[in-house]
Amino acid sequence: MTSDQGLVRATACAIVDKLNSGEVTPLDLLDVLEQRIAEVDGKVNALPTLCFDRARSQAKALMKKPIGDRGLLAGMPLPIKDLTNVEGVLTTQGSPIYKDNIPARSDLLVERLESNGGLIYAKSNTPEFGAGANTFNEVFGATRNPWDTSRSAAGSSGGAAVALATGMAWLAHGSDMGGSLRNPASFCGIVGMRPSIGRVAHTPVAKIDRNLGVQGPMARNVEDLALLLDAMSGEHPADPLSLPALPTSFRAAARSGARPTRVAYSPDLGITPVDPEFAAITRKAAARFAEAGAIVEEAHPDLREAHECFHVLRAFDFAISKAALLRAKRALLKPEVIWNIEEGLKLTVEQLTRAEAQRVAMTARTLEFFKSYDLLLAPATIVPPFPIEDRYVAECAGKKFDNYVEWLGIVYAITLVCCPALSLPCGFTASGLPVGLQVVAPPRGEAQLLAGAKVLEDILGVRDTTPIDPRPAK
Repeated sequence: MTSDQGLVRATACAIVDKLNSGEVTPLDLLDVLEQRIAEVDGKVNALPTLCFDRARSQAKALMKKPIGDRGLLAGMPLPIKDLTNVEGVLTTQGSPIYKDNIPARSDLLVERLESNGGLIYAKSNTPEFGAGANTFNEVFGATRNPWDTSRSAAGSSGGAAVALATGMAWLAHGSDMGGSLRNPASFCGIVGMRPSIGRVAHTPVAKIDRNLGVQGPMARNVEDLALLLDAMSGEHPADPLSLPALPTSFRAAARSGARPTRVAYSPDLGITPVDPEFAAITRKAAARFAEAGAIVEEAHPDLREAHECFHVLRAFDFAISKAALLRAKRALLKPEVIWNIEEGLKLTVEQLTRAEAQRVAMTARTLEFFKSYDLLLAPATIVPPFPIEDRYVAECAGKKFDNYVEWLGIVYAITLVCCPALSLPCGFTASGLPVGLQVVAPPRGEAQLLAGAKVLEDILGVRDTTPIDPRPAK
């Protein structure tokens, strides 16, 4: 068939239905995406590395199987974030150090997606080593926000979010340590989810039990997100923290209509300034849970140690994973990465002990909080998309931040307490920029998170605002 560009507007679930009915083939979809990328990616720079030849070879092999044996994704194409290895495909981690790196083997996550019928056709742009919630690097340059191309797409899964928002992907992979799935989802008007620790198996690097960062799904709506989470999930012996697949699919959970009875909203989680317009829009969206019969109250768990705790544990993670690069390739690292590694190398055992104890205490208080509430709601970011030239948010509502990650406290506090969370589109600023509502459930509560988010998504009625063509600065 000729490339049907109308397909870019279809949901991922609808595309999988078309694949399973034989209405379209995986090769048809690759043709559609290749044309769409040619038309729009030059304006936003979301997918700097393409591998359509590899994807078509995989598609032809998949199409030799009966349709019913092609996996959950049935031949659905998707991009992989450029931090994650794909066999035979340039994987730079956004760093000049790896500008020519072609892995010999894919990450476990990629192998799982391909075994479930996913076709990898591109790598999505990311900041260097995923550091900093603004997607730019010295290898490929900056990724621009399609709602206003003078603005940041956030990060670190910025390329993935922009690909979804512009119709260059139906589903996309991302990862999240300090909000890297949730921040770009908020800035770009799509859905990004940080699952529970172990929900998505991946290849361990540097440390078996590194768990601040997790892999997760991105999509344009909650049900599509659940579909990709189903395709990602499941245990693997090479990832000792990985969890077995649940008996009921996440897509079924999203479709269940299960409603929360009591939800909490907090504009700031008690730890951060927030742009007043963002707070007002997210509060209004959260209050609409009442239309589903839920009690909505203003409350949050005690997360007062989040900034100190995250600063220490993040720095330690950078030290164990990047210290060798600092010694050998310092001149090729961006200043923020150097700072993070050096902060980690200065840590004492006493600081690490204190940070781990803080994390345990905050998690215990959060679990107690969820005995009273089904979900916790808060802004997914504290500001609207900022000018792309700004490396990070230095100030909000009159408060100046001490470092380049402190503005992310509203998301990294949730990282620390081990909860699954997603960013749900909930409205727009007066200037027409997207706003994301962070929806949080207790640890391993993805099913209730997806069900509740879908209920609110239906009430808010903003799920069909993407994909869009990139829009120039206003």
